Amino acid sequence: MRDKEIGRLIKLEERRQKDVINLIASENYVSEDVLKVLGSVFTNKYAEGYPGKRYYGGNEIVDKVENLAKGRALKLFRLSSAKWGVNVQPYSGSPANLAVYLALVPLRAKIMGMSLPMGGHLTHGHSVSATGKLWKWIHFGVDKKTELLNYDEIRKIAKREKPKLIVAGFTAYSRIIDFKKLRKIADEVEALLMIDMSHFAGLVAGGAYPSPFPYADIVTTTTHKTLRGPRSAIIFSKKELSQAIDKAVFPGLQGGPHVNQIAAVAVALKEATSPAFKKYAKQIVKNARALSKELNKLGWRIISGGTDSHLFLMDTWAREISGKAAEELLEKKGIIVNKNTIPYDTRSPFDPSGIRVGTAAVTTQGMKEKDMVKIAERIDRILTKS
Repeated sequence: MRDKEIGRLIKLEERRQKDVINLIASENYVSEDVLKVLGSVFTNKYAEGYPGKRYYGGNEIVDKVENLAKGRALKLFRLSSAKWGVNVQPYSGSPANLAVYLALVPLRAKIMGMSLPMGGHLTHGHSVSATGKLWKWIHFGVDKKTELLNYDEIRKIAKREKPKLIVAGFTAYSRIIDFKKLRKIADEVEALLMIDMSHFAGLVAGGAYPSPFPYADIVTTTTHKTLRGPRSAIIFSKKELSQAIDKAVFPGLQGGPHVNQIAAVAVALKEATSPAFKKYAKQIVKNARALSKELNKLGWRIISGGTDSHLFLMDTWAREISGKAAEELLEKKGIIVNKNTIPYDTRSPFDPSGIRVGTAAVTTQGMKEKDMVKIAERIDRILTKS
């Protein structure tokens, strides 16, 4: 590489990624094929519009790439093209969610979703997000005692507030979501149901987590977490909603799509159809359960008592260590996590009461349950300095 400074930084980051134990729940390691496609000549092409309806010439091959990605997305999640539409152009998860809201919910109307401090996402209507400024959000959380979703309480809130759209999905909730109950609640208040499966999409693809598709009207997902693809996003929607969503993505929010990303997503989607990926997805959950169980044995409180997915929250403040301090102590010893609020946290989000732990990346590296036991012991030694 002629640019020696960037070349040196790439090498340093490569070394860092190889040397650490990566427990960031929203990170993973892509294949060499995905990396190769991201740096391919598709980077050079501008393709404003959709297949067959571009605003630029020279897009015959690009159209094939985008259609291939769309077809693979439907195939992976066993969806009928007659019933479901798919958009692979969103640059990332946040604009994908924003596009859905813009397409389907009038500005200032009510949307209901899980609050960020309880395990939701910024784009589920947090006040600092554009989504929180443009719509009136009604938030639900988890039960204070069980730290689980309380569907009776969600129903009461929905009946009282009558939202146009109910959004479910998480960044820091470790348990299985009951999509059937949410569908029933949405029907009772005549709301659309959107599932943001960004964190658990790869688990769904691999049969390690229930599918939201039998119950949802819209499903959004990033592609870089458990799905193990590039930084990008996909919107699935019932056919009758797809045209409005497509218009919200382009020209509503974006110009030309990142064709290299779309091609890399297509590669990742094909990889996710393999038998090896299904084993991988199931191993992610096994590893998360093993790690959380071992940490609990060592005296650490795990939020909700465990996990059914790839992540969990650990209450460090229960042993008088803030989340920020825990993150920093672990990073110094080569274990990467992120500080995170826990339900009903009384501390600042910048120095909260817990950490979030995920197992997708270490599972990609081939680690199994026995390795999780060792990692738990190491985390405990570092945080207790014993």
